[in-house]
Amino acid sequence: MSFYRYHVFLCTNQREDGRQSCQQCDATAMRDFLKQRTKELSLTGPGGVRINTAGCLDRCAEGPVMVVYPEAIWYTYVDREDLEDILQDHLIGGRPVERLRLPD
Repeated sequence: MSFYRYHVFLCTNQREDGRQSCQQCDATAMRDFLKQRTKELSLTGPGGVRINTAGCLDRCAEGPVMVVYPEAIWYTYVDREDLEDILQDHLIGGRPVERLRLPD
């Protein structure tokens, strides 16, 4: 078993050349929201859920993007409601949210 049940990385990259990047979609605020929700629900710590910032995950054109390990499931999202669905269904319920999944 890994140290965390789920380790989540949210891209917060801002590309300086103007190409599509996750930060253009307010990715840092979305990461902060998800991090706060996991704390509110007491999901953090060993055996729980860890939310981390990632630099460029090289999928910004599909973004904003995040990846959940250990399954390596990639998601895109639009708003806090999408993140709440990922939290409730995948991180708590163990069921990936198919409507938000990106192809491997």
